[in-house]
Amino acid sequence: MVEILQKDNPRLRGQAKAVPIKDIGTKKIVQIIADMKNAMYAEKDGIAIAAPQIGVPLQIFVVSGRLFYLNKEDRGENPEKEKEYRTRDMVFINPMITKHSRKKKTEIEGCLSVRWLYGKTLRYTQVTLRAHDEHGTLIERGASGLLAQIFQHETDHLHGILFTDHAKDIEEMHPDVHVK
Repeated sequence: MVEILQKDNPRLRGQAKAVPIKDIGTKKIVQIIADMKNAMYAEKDGIAIAAPQIGVPLQIFVVSGRLFYLNKEDRGENPEKEKEYRTRDMVFINPMITKHSRKKKTEIEGCLSVRWLYGKTLRYTQVTLRAHDEHGTLIERGASGLLAQIFQHETDHLHGILFTDHAKDIEEMHPDVHVK
């Protein structure tokens, strides 16, 4: 299992490089994506991850299929549902936000690389992202709400930006520890 780098690691601050289109689908890129997904799913609250977070300076991020279950009873860590979650994972290679709304909204945000800090971030309420998927197909995807926030957060990672660089009212909030 690869580790998720934490906020003080200088590799999180670099500019990620574009993946050559001819490399999409190669064993190397497929393995990087698998490593990203495994690291993300190892965290019960993981819903997205960028390649720099596992020490790979490439322009790739993954959004978990868990996102589509966040408002249902079967959300979060659920081994029976993990296979179903993974079928809805989205992979974005060389992503670029091409449009955004004028309207912005402040939302609470956290990060797998900035454990257990949360803060209020100002993000566009709607964005359009252009990228290649894991098969090399050029895709364009509009998003609003949480998915728009994720697109902006993960794109920031590819430019060496952590949400704490611009968040307000940052607080430490550890998850509840349940002892049986």
